[in-house]
Amino acid sequence: MPDLLHDASIRRILIIKWSALGDIAMASCVMEDIHQAFPHARIDLHTLPPWDKLFLNDPRFSTIISLDVRARQHRWSKLWQWISLVRHNHYDLIVDLQSNDRSRMMLRLLKLTGNATRYLIGNAPARVYHFSGPPLHAMQMNPVERMRMALRAAGIPTRTPRPVLHIDAARRERVAQLCRQQDLQAGRYALFYPGCQAAGYLKRWGEVNYAVLARLLIDRQRVDKVVLIGSQDEMEDCRRIAEMAGTGVVNLCGQTEVLDIVPLAEGACYQVGNDTGTAHLAASAPVPMVVVCGPTDAYRVRPQGNNVIALQADLPCKNCYCKQACDHHTCMKRITPDLVLRALTEPPPVDRVVMLPAS
Repeated sequence: MPDLLHDASIRRILIIKWSALGDIAMASCVMEDIHQAFPHARIDLHTLPPWDKLFLNDPRFSTIISLDVRARQHRWSKLWQWISLVRHNHYDLIVDLQSNDRSRMMLRLLKLTGNATRYLIGNAPARVYHFSGPPLHAMQMNPVERMRMALRAAGIPTRTPRPVLHIDAARRERVAQLCRQQDLQAGRYALFYPGCQAAGYLKRWGEVNYAVLARLLIDRQRVDKVVLIGSQDEMEDCRRIAEMAGTGVVNLCGQTEVLDIVPLAEGACYQVGNDTGTAHLAASAPVPMVVVCGPTDAYRVRPQGNNVIALQADLPCKNCYCKQACDHHTCMKRITPDLVLRALTEPPPVDRVVMLPAS
């Protein structure tokens, strides 16, 4: 079995990870493991817009390839452009953290066109890979653990516990200025991420719950302020939370950029969110976080880090992944603000996924 970790001839590496925000944030801890294992290698990253912006000026990567190979328009020309680019760069190792039918097809075509990449690593078993993770039917496994198992199969250590993203000095100063404007003192504010993508609205815990939790944290002097973070799609939700919760709530929805979340999270004392990509990004900060899970599998979607607890009601219908109207939404109603407050402030359990009794 080749020893990749001690193979000094591995000088050029390509990592493939296309989308989406949460998946890429989680994968960044594995990217860090690769960087640590091959500190002198040139590492390129192939991701898709708009997520390429997450890695601008990131010293770990020599080149960010943002070629959209999934777009329907000019699909084959872009595919050939990718193959030509990869062949030109003469990679010694390609790590496919996407590992879906399209990425495997691209790697097969690459081989058929004479590519000489010596080692291919993928998250799931396939003939195209030299090293791979567990079978896809291991559905309950968190996707990052699948990635880690693939790296370990190749002899690459996996020691990074949470997402790692590079935040440059200019952005840190921008966030520091925002904190001064809003009088946010480090260690004295909580961050809430009450939204999620529109198609997954059943994953939202609800405005009333977030408003009640905000008041509990402020009135019990756990924090001075609660900050609401979200995108343009979540502005109405955040407006209602701020209106219901009252004094001490700072609504920054629509006023922050994605990477602003990392330094904001580093200064917080608590974080609470739904199963959303933003929560995965915010998990890069080692502060207590609770993620409220309903229709999605808490074991699979819990953000990385031993500071993160996922709460889920142990119902017969859990993990339904339903995106249509639900006539009861019991999975979210069972999780009360008091339960979330307790999970935030009490010593964490050994199992970072807490299943709450159905009744």
